[in-house]
Formats: sequence, structure tokens, C-alpha cells
Amino acid sequence: MTTILESRLRRDDNFARRDEHWRRELELLRETEETIRQGGGPKRREKQRQKGKMLARERVDVLCDVDSFVEWGLWAGYEMYEEHGGAPAGGVVTGTGTIHGREVMVVANDATVKAGAWFPITCKKILRAQEMALENRLPVVYLVDSAGVFLPLQDEIFPDRDHFGRVFYNNARLSAEGVFQMAAIMGSCVAGGAYLPIMSDESHIVEGSGSIFLAGSHLVKAAIGEVIGNQELGGAEVQADISGVVDHRHKSDEACLEKIRSQFEQLAVGERAPFTRRESAEPLCPEEDLYGIIPADHTRPYDTREVLARLLDGSEFDEFKEQYGQTLICGTGWIDGWAVGIVANQRSIVKRKTGTGERDREIQIGGVIYPDSADKGARFVQLCNQKGIPLVFLQDVTGFMVGSRAERRGIIKDGAKMVNAVANSVVPKITIFVGNSYGAGNYAMCGKAYGARFVYAWPSASIAVMGGQNASQTLLSIQLKNRGDEVSEEEKQERLQRIQAKYEAEMNPRYAAARLWVDALIDPVATRRVISRSLACAASNPEIPPFRTGVLQT
Repeated sequence: MTTILESRLRRDDNFARRDEHWRRELELLRETEETIRQGGGPKRREKQRQKGKMLARERVDVLCDVDSFVEWGLWAGYEMYEEHGGAPAGGVVTGTGTIHGREVMVVANDATVKAGAWFPITCKKILRAQEMALENRLPVVYLVDSAGVFLPLQDEIFPDRDHFGRVFYNNARLSAEGVFQMAAIMGSCVAGGAYLPIMSDESHIVEGSGSIFLAGSHLVKAAIGEVIGNQELGGAEVQADISGVVDHRHKSDEACLEKIRSQFEQLAVGERAPFTRRESAEPLCPEEDLYGIIPADHTRPYDTREVLARLLDGSEFDEFKEQYGQTLICGTGWIDGWAVGIVANQRSIVKRKTGTGERDREIQIGGVIYPDSADKGARFVQLCNQKGIPLVFLQDVTGFMVGSRAERRGIIKDGAKMVNAVANSVVPKITIFVGNSYGAGNYAMCGKAYGARFVYAWPSASIAVMGGQNASQTLLSIQLKNRGDEVSEEEKQERLQRIQAKYEAEMNPRYAAARLWVDALIDPVATRRVISRSLACAASNPEIPPFRTGVLQT
């Protein structure tokens, strides 16, 4: 029979302090996110409206069904380009929504941010959106309003493999794979950027504000001496009626978006993946308890099963090898009616009997992957692939166990086996950084490098090669290696504090989200909804290739 996870959570003073801490942290996140959504600020937003143009997020809201749009990459570029005036959200809005109930990927330039110019993070963000669209077979709508490459940073965006040109490469691949792409030219579309809408399957342009050309009027004058305005050079009438470059032209943003919606209503509906889904049920335990479960101190333990009891439908969980490899929890359950496989680090201290005598009892450290945990994880990932069950990874891992005992038990072999299984997994993988994500534990638990379809972080996440205290002490030792006794204790402490402050800032989930190591920072209470929407997107791709691995050490 299915096991019901019974909560033993104590709503004591510690619970209240944790709850208060994370609610306050979420409030700060929301305030910052609202500032980011203002783009280039009030003056630029008003200037956009004076031109008769809608703002980027207004366009997205009109395009998508009501309350269906989920934005990814909102924190992209956060505090990264301050010397250039900043690039809120990387100057582009990306995310998934529905149009007449169909999941789509939307990419919309924000012209209030440097006229929609592309920063390096802008390119990375759009490439990520295209990657999601290709993996999940999601139709794409591009709402183009961009001045092209941000020239002061052109060397970081133009020539390399995953730079500007890769976007058009992906245009071609998406179309060849049968993933429909629609583009609307709603502002400037210049130089290399002109290829994005025209390499899409169908294109629209808005009269008066939309323009598309390989070189703008200033460059044309400098290059060949011709004097001409941008609308005469590549406006809606020229490119739709004379050149035939664009397929449709419209009087306004609203008319353009409404036409796109009507065309998507006609789009053929493809096959869906065979993932099992049943009627949804709420967890037996209140989701709001999650705020009071996760410690503010990343070194403190907690019972991961308490988290699962608030994420899984009916708090039901079929656990796999419960008494084996106890620092890793594996099992199957349901989230909003979707069947899922759970791989989660257990952060509580585990006492496990390894033999018949009391002296053989071993204490394992929560959040650490031991040889038996890695072996169990690899086996479970293989089983979910065999059964066709999507995987959800809940990361709070400090790494693999080290030391002579772990080495003699084959930690490298078992760790490699788990990493191999995760890397070759073919079912959709969704990763959520709940707490720590350190070192090779990040990889084994399906970090960004291991092909997760969607990657999210709670405000409690901490992502780095190792914990802050260990890293700071290591860096200090390296810095002082050749100075010996000449360094005073005061200087050591001062250096250590500087190192710790820098390292702690880089472990903050805001730092990770700014660099798109995660797709979004999410409210823990929204986790079920976010996972469900992610699986709905993943189900748009019906193809599940055969699961196979290379040579595994057994």
C-alpha cells in the first residue's frame, strides 16, 4: 500500500523564527523583482507609450491567456552591468504561457532597456529559451523590438559559438524539427537581428513603429551616401507590400497580437508524451509550513520527508530502499496529478546499523552522498527511465563523502555510476535547489550541466563549489602560503572576513539567477504549481528515446 507521510513537525519558537525569516526574505525578493519589471525606468516607459507602443510585459499579457504566463530569467543580469547603466532582466522577457490553452514559449525584447540592445546575458537568455523550446517542442513567439548588439560589449556577444549567431542557428534547427516559430516586428529590427524574425516560419510587422533592415539610415549614409529615413528604408509598407520580406502588417500592437492569437488557435495539436496523470489532490499538510521547515542556517538539519509531505498529492510517497543509503531519499508520488520520481537529499542526521554489534553502528551526516546513497540513486534513476516517469531532484547536498572509509567502500565508483545515470537520463528532469548545492553533489543531483529541462531555486538555496567556511579557510591558506609568521592575527582575520563576504555574496541565489544558473527564483509554496506547469511543457514533446548508459563500474 502507498505510504502516507506523517508529519512530526513541531510548531515551536524555532519554527516561528524560520517562518518569519523566509517570509521576510520573500518580501525582499518580491520588492526587487517589481523594480526589475520596471525595465529602463519611468521616463523610458513613458517614451515607449508616447510612440503608441505597448511595454514588453503588456504585449505578453495580451498575447497569452489570462494569468497563464510564467516568466523565466527575470533576475538575468542583476547587478552585472552597473557600469553601463544596468540591464534589468537582460533587456528581454522570456517565459511560457498558453494561447488558446496551448503551451508556448515567448521571447519579447524590452525596448525601455537600452532600446532593447543585446547584452551578453540577453543572448544567453534567448538561447536558453530556444533550448527549452526545442527540448519540449514548444512553439515560439518572438516579439521583436531591439536595436541589436550593445556595442561596448560586442566582443562578448558576437563571435563565439554560443553568441549572437547561435540564435539564428537555433531558428533554423527549430524550424527543421517542426517547432513552429512566429515573429512580430514591433519596433526596431536591425543588422544581424533582422534574421531572427525572417528565419521564423511566419512574420508580422506593426505600421509606424516596426522596421527591419540590414543597415539603418545612418549606416546607409556612411556606407553608400544614400540619405533615407528608417520607415522608407524598411518600414511595414516597404517590407510587407514591396519586398515581401514580411508576411502580415498591422495598424497597432493590439491588432498584431490579436492576429497571432487567432493563428495559434488554428495550429495543429501534436502528440503528447505518455506521462501518467490522474486527478490532482492537495497535500495533507499545509504548504505554508515549508517556510518554517527550512533553517535559515544552511548547516542545520531538517527532515526532508516533512518537505515531501507538503509537495506530494495526498502526502503519498512510495519510497524506494528506505533503509538503504538513507542520506538520499528516492521514491515515486504525484504532483498536481502528474506521476513523478523524487530524488532528494536527506538533511537530518541518520543513524544506521551496519553490522550486528552496537559498535558497528554508523552515524551518517545529512546532506552528504555516501557510497550506498549514490548506488541507490543510480539504480532509482535507471528505474524511472525504464518506467517513463519524469524525475524531480530536490537539492540540499554538501557533496560526496570523503576520507579513508568512503574511499575503501568505492565512493568514486558509486558516485560515477550515479552521475552517469543522471547524465544519460531521457525522461524530463526538473531540479529545485532547496538548500546547499556544493561540488560534485550539484552534478549528481542534476545541476544545470546535467540537462535538467527546468531549474529553479528557493530563496534558501546556496550554490558553490564548497561551503563558505571551508572555502574561505582554503583561500586564506593559499594567499598566506609563502608569508609564514610575518602575517599578524589581525590581518588574517581581516582577510578572512573579506574572503567570506565575497564568497557568501556569490553563494546567494540572486547571484545564480543573475547568471542564469537557475531559470527562476520561486516561492516554496508555488513549487507544486511550477513543477506541474513544467511537466505540461515537457509533455509537448512525445519522443522519449531509449535509455542507455556507457560502461558502469558495478
